Amino acid sequence: MLPMSTTSTSLTSPHRTDGRLNIHFYLSPTTPQTNLRVVEQTPPLRVVRGFNQPGGAAMAHLHNVSGGVLGGDALTVTATVGPGARAQLTTPGATRVYRHRSGRPDAVQTTCFTIEAGGLLEYLPDPLIPFAGSRYRQTTRIALADDAGLFWWEIIAPGRETRDELFAYEQLDMTVDITAGGRPIAIERLRLEPSARPVTSTVRLGPYRYFSTFYICRTGQPEAVWIDLEQELVALTPSASMGQATTWAVSTLPRDGLVVRGLGCTGRDLQTTLIELWQAAKHRLYNAPAILPRKLY
Repeated sequence: MLPMSTTSTSLTSPHRTDGRLNIHFYLSPTTPQTNLRVVEQTPPLRVVRGFNQPGGAAMAHLHNVSGGVLGGDALTVTATVGPGARAQLTTPGATRVYRHRSGRPDAVQTTCFTIEAGGLLEYLPDPLIPFAGSRYRQTTRIALADDAGLFWWEIIAPGRETRDELFAYEQLDMTVDITAGGRPIAIERLRLEPSARPVTSTVRLGPYRYFSTFYICRTGQPEAVWIDLEQELVALTPSASMGQATTWAVSTLPRDGLVVRGLGCTGRDLQTTLIELWQAAKHRLYNAPAILPRKLY
């Protein structure tokens, strides 16, 4: 499955690098296979190709060819999942946010996903690692149409642990807005400034180093479906208490979904449980297996 693409030169100044990626997943008119079309891509953002998955889904890797997010970068990823299409997005590795460079704006990434009627997006990136001295702002907007589905997790690391850089970044801002049928179902605003407000405080992460969020949505499902799924996922996670490898909380959204939050001593601890939760939720909502994304090494 070969993508059609247009590539233009990135806009570069002494203080800013603009990278844009716009992709469209669409259902083939002759087969139950989802295809990928690359509408636009400018460095450092790139998608090489789509991979067919069992069940007709298409999977793609979101590449940053510069190796990470640099101070002053302004990156925008836009993806549309067309009617009835099935798409999976991942990254080839962890997203590294490098040290802020004096005189440059904060690094910014904006992600906009539109999932049209009957479509499904599984967005499963590897952890985000904010390096010491980094300043990073991330905005994610997701719009769900009728009977549209979403599985999206995110894992945030404390920094480069091998260099003993624990919560040494300057600022981490994360904004999330999810709508279903044009109405908001999730709004998040998070700002972490470790030097001003210690992340290790008991009202924040306490003894844990990693944290994760997992959104599970499908518009139009009865409320009873979410109540039952909440109970099922709670049974798969340890009860919320300090002193264990991970701790979890599961909550229903106002409608059309639920959110799972986890704290962990390592990213691997969180990811192992996230996969189990994803598998259970995918079976419950779609009666289909959760297929781990193919990685490129």
